[in-house]
Amino acid sequence: MLKRTFIILLVICLSPIAKAQDPQFSQFYAAPLYLNPAFAGSTGLARAGLNYRNQWPSINANFVSYSAYFDYYFDDYNSGLGFMVLSDVIGTPALQQNTISLQYAYQLPITPGLTFRPGAQVAAVLGSNDFSQYVFGDQYDPGTGLPTNPTGETGLGGNQFYMDLAIGGLLYSKNFWFGGAVHHLTEPNQSFNEGTVSELPMKFSLHAGYKIPLKYERNTSFLGAIREVSFTPTIQYKSQGQFDQLDIGTYFTYEPLVVGLWYRGLPISSIEGSSGNESVIVLVGLSVNNFNVGYSFDYTLSELGIRSGGAHELSLSYAFFLGDPSKPPKNKRILPCPKF
Repeated sequence: MLKRTFIILLVICLSPIAKAQDPQFSQFYAAPLYLNPAFAGSTGLARAGLNYRNQWPSINANFVSYSAYFDYYFDDYNSGLGFMVLSDVIGTPALQQNTISLQYAYQLPITPGLTFRPGAQVAAVLGSNDFSQYVFGDQYDPGTGLPTNPTGETGLGGNQFYMDLAIGGLLYSKNFWFGGAVHHLTEPNQSFNEGTVSELPMKFSLHAGYKIPLKYERNTSFLGAIREVSFTPTIQYKSQGQFDQLDIGTYFTYEPLVVGLWYRGLPISSIEGSSGNESVIVLVGLSVNNFNVGYSFDYTLSELGIRSGGAHELSLSYAFFLGDPSKPPKNKRILPCPKF
């Protein structure tokens, strides 16, 4: 039943009037280039990262997203460059979308304590839909109950390709940041059906936070480094087509341990029949010598409930210096936002 329900939803999503949504990561700061191109080079170092998300694993209509990224900050040019690969598997391996993107950000000091980073992204998107892997209702034999009959459904398979553009910006100080991004500036046609149009709506996002240092203490177990102890409230708002969403929560850091708790949803929902409550998210992570690993779980609050399996997410990142060890990086304007 779930599989047949998914097929119905798939057909609706591929119709010319459908308005799709982007994949998302609960650990959105652990997917910085996906969140906002202005994050390219934001560590002041080289950085490599991986993200994995499995949403609703207990039902057939689950969503699995993978991403890998690398970015680097060029001190002499106040510039950051980034590269990201994203793969999104929608419901079954038959329907997936792969994206390759490049990001550029410029670091512009405004005052000694305030910095602005504008950024831009260009991406190539390739989607595939293997029509032969689907089972439709007219394929079931009434006598055997098996899908042995040919289907009368046609015209839903094939590939898609389009170019995509995004812009973003970040304003930040030592402890505060505020950013925004607009993705899908040209609202590209994402239809698999030749001769039909299904525009991908622009996605608007705002994100902000404030790091409250509680204390810094000497930690002899980490080569004499200073152990950070901080509390960081964060908020993110996204809007795409008729859908909008709010993430609000906080991180608590006591190096090397990081824990987080968020609420996702919008109680005043504009979608009829929706409560607006989506999930509660918990995170646990470790941050050791610029290596970060985080795991989060989304406890579903919507009508699907926890029987959907919620969502599991894993992130890995490592920041490192590529230059001459005798000449440390000059950039001192590092974003204070979390690593998860």
